[in-house]
Amino acid sequence: MPNTYTWTIASMPAYPQAEGQTDVVFQVNWLCTATDDQGNTAGLPGTASVAYTAGEPYTPYADLTQEQVLGWVWAVTPEADTQAYLDNQLNAETLPLPWSA
Repeated sequence: MPNTYTWTIASMPAYPQAEGQTDVVFQVNWLCTATDDQGNTAGLPGTASVAYTAGEPYTPYADLTQEQVLGWVWAVTPEADTQAYLDNQLNAETLPLPWSA
């Protein structure tokens, strides 16, 4: 059974005013958690810097959707790369420290 992934947006700092718009997001703080079929989990937090350019389509802060914001995150940190990293973490072994044996 493949691993399942949960993407969470933790916060989105925004400039009160920028490029003629209000509440312009400049950073997205996120967390991706992978869970395998045995209930083991691995997580990776990250930050994606985003920029709004005047004249481009703008979505007011209150109208942003999780899907839209995840699109910004995945443009900076590809979804597949993050999930592959977490897959490797779930498959890794935790060995005892060599000096504690």
